[in-house]
Formats: sequence, structure tokens, C-alpha cells
Amino acid sequence: MTATQILLLIAAYFGMLLVISYFTGKNDNNEDFFKAGKQSPWYLVAFGMVGASLSGVTFISVPGWIEGSQFSYFQVVLGYMFGYFIVAYVLLPIYYKLNVTSIYEYLLQRFGVVSHKTGAFFFFVSRVLGAAFRLFLVAIVLQQFVFNAWHVPFEITVVISILLIWIYTNKGGIKTIVWTDTLQTLFMILAVVLSIYFINESLGWSFGEFLASNELKTYSKIFVTDSFLERSHFVKSFVGGMFITICMTGLDQDMMQKNLTCKSLKDAQKNMVSFSIVLVFVTLLFMLLGALLYIYANKHNIAIPLMDGKPKTDLLFPEIALNSGLGITLAITFMLGLIAAAYSSADSALTSLTTSFCIDFLDIDKKPKALQKSIRKKAHIGMSILLIIVIIIFKYVLNSNVIDSLLTVAGYTYGPLLGLFAFGIFTKYKVKDKYVWLVALCSVILITIIGKIPPERLGGYVLGYELLPINGLLTFIGLMLIRKK
Repeated sequence: MTATQILLLIAAYFGMLLVISYFTGKNDNNEDFFKAGKQSPWYLVAFGMVGASLSGVTFISVPGWIEGSQFSYFQVVLGYMFGYFIVAYVLLPIYYKLNVTSIYEYLLQRFGVVSHKTGAFFFFVSRVLGAAFRLFLVAIVLQQFVFNAWHVPFEITVVISILLIWIYTNKGGIKTIVWTDTLQTLFMILAVVLSIYFINESLGWSFGEFLASNELKTYSKIFVTDSFLERSHFVKSFVGGMFITICMTGLDQDMMQKNLTCKSLKDAQKNMVSFSIVLVFVTLLFMLLGALLYIYANKHNIAIPLMDGKPKTDLLFPEIALNSGLGITLAITFMLGLIAAAYSSADSALTSLTTSFCIDFLDIDKKPKALQKSIRKKAHIGMSILLIIVIIIFKYVLNSNVIDSLLTVAGYTYGPLLGLFAFGIFTKYKVKDKYVWLVALCSVILITIIGKIPPERLGGYVLGYELLPINGLLTFIGLMLIRKK
């Protein structure tokens, strides 16, 4: 597939998003931008959230990770599902009872202004890094397979990617995203299913023969139970996955903003439960695709593509889809899935960052009505520029698998949110609000030190995703120390 063909495909896809944006953004008001008028059908939100949760990271990075980790990531996914039930039946009732626009308004009502700003700040850092991780991955694929052919700098690729997202979310915000995410999820799932079909066909296999093959067994180990010292041991992965979901979904304005557009708490809970079940099966499909990619690469002597002179497993899927001679249909399928994955996570991230910044930091509700729309639009532009800067920085500092990096960073940035919300929900104590920011900062510093302890000093124990609940526990303990008597 040529660079020109890819660009035409992107233009056609973007045209569809603009049509949706036109119809959903007609009102162009803050109520629709932030809450979609609280009229979103739960099943539409549930289906769209699958794509937003998976994103370009899952679409490319999970298949590329299979050789190094096999199917052990599925242990984390099982933890995700359990975490979604906690979000549905513990956190959602609180948010609906308080009728919040930003979920960090809970901290304002429970503890005070400093706690509110602290929680919003850690979300802000977490979501900027998370969205940048996802967009970086898509940008390097576009750079490698499209813009390098025209000698377009990476920085321009990033600017174009963010500009496209800004254009179609500028008016409708979350109301537009609920509908565009549905379309994007459909394309993403269709892409992985068709990719599995076409690659199997080229290998002369049916899907059943692929599942029964000896080659698949090489990659399909799920449970790691040999030694608790291992980073990917089942218990550590499951518990880590559960807390990652609680934090990256339940304590994250990006994901919760979609849930808060549902008509009622009951609808939001149905959305969360059904979405969690579908997500497990879709992620399993991505892992099967990853194994299939490595089987195909080995059979045809396809090397892992290089980026800056180093092998980059995240580029294996695009290399096979676009350059291995499997046909234009697979190439189109892959690009549609990639574009869908990119926009489904990035558009909601941009909207949620704008929402949080307006509500939590600018106190937009307290501003004159005549200025509120202008403030929101300026914040939307500012968040776009910030994402561009962070993605460009990643090009020069990021060298590991993107999904592993994403989940590792979550352990550092979401921990204080976990501790704050847990303390608020499970205790009745008030705290000395002016010291909350210091507790959160100390928790991050301590967990950073703990995370750098060499395994040999811990008897061979390798720290992994459990750093997130440990971070939350440190914050919880710190809040106990500053509680009011």
C-alpha cells in the first residue's frame, strides 16, 4: 500500500468523523461538550468504550509484545474485569449521587480545595502521559510507513494528527465522542478479525487449525505461577490489573466522563459490566493475532523492523500488513483499524483534559456565562498544544514496549488518586487539607525509590504492576497521619 493510498484512506475516514461531528456539535455549548446532555444510550457508550480502552497501544503493542511475554498479559486483563465490577458498584454510585461533571469534585466535597486540586493534578499528569503514549505509537507508524517517503519530519506528523482530532471534537466534545467511538470500535474489531482471517488464509490454515497448531503453543502460555518472585506472576498481574482498572477507569475523568453521559446510574452500571466482558474477549483476539504475526514472520523470515537502529516490536504488525505482499485488503483493514484505534483514545483524552482543566483548575462554572464557551475553546487549544509537545519529547526518551511503559507509569501517577479516593470512601475521617499535596508528593517519591530497588536486594523479587496499590497504600497511610482528631 503506497503512502498516497494511505493518506487518501485517512482523508476518507476523517471525512466520516467530520459528518458525525457536524450533527452532534450543532449546539456547540458546554453542557453537550462536558456531559452530552446526559442522554447517551448505555449500549452505545459500552461499545464505544471498548475502542477507547484498547486504543492504538493494544492494536499494535499487544501483538508486538507476544514474543517476549506470550499470553501472560491476559492475567492482567482478568484483573481488569474484576476491577470494572468495583468501578460499577462502588465508584459510579458516588459520582451519580453527587451529580459531578468532573469526578474530582468528589474530593472537594469530601476533603477540601487542596485535595480537589491535588487529585485533578495527578489525573492531568496521568492522562497527558497516557494519551501521549498512545498517540506516539500511532505517529511513529504513520511516520515509518507514510511520511518518511515524503521526508516529512516527525514533528509535523504529530501536529497533523492532533490537529485532525481537535477539528472534530472542537464543538461537540463528549457528545461527538460517544458516537465516533462507536464507529471507531467497529473498525478496530473488524480490523483484527479480518487480519487473523487473511494471515491464516495465506498460511493455508483455518482458524480452528491455527488454534490447534503446535506453533501457537510456542506463544500461548497464559499463567505464570512458577515463582512469586517473577514480575509477571499470576497474583501480581491479576491484582495489578484490578487496581490499574480501578485507577485508569474509575478514577480517570477520561473514562468516567463517558459513563456520566448515561441517563441513569443503572444504565451506567449496565454499560460498565457489559463493556468489561466484551473487552476480555477482544483483548484475547489481539493476543491471538500477535502469535499469528510471529508465526508468519518466522515462516517468511521477516525481521523485526528497526527504528533509530533498534528493533521495534511495535512495528511488526504494520510491517506485515503493509509490506509483506498479503494484499491491499489486509493493508486497508490494518490502516482503518490503526486510525480508529488512534482517534478513539486520543479524542476522548483531549476532551477529558479540557473538561478537567476547565472545571477543576479554572472553575469555569463560576465565570460569567458569556465567557464560559470562550474559556473552554481556549483550553481545548491549549491541551492540544501540550499533547504535541509531550509526544515529540517521547520520540527522544522512550525505548521500551509502549504498553509496558504505559502500565508502569500508571503505577507512579495514579497511586495518589487511589489513596485519596480509598481514604474518602472507606473512612469517615477529615484531613488537614492543606497538607494533602505534600502527602501525595511524598508517596510518589517513595514509590519511585522502591521501584528502583534491584531484585537481588529483595531476594530475587521483581517489582511490577503491584507498585500501583503500594503507592495507593502509602498515600492512604500519609492521609491517616494528617487526619483531624
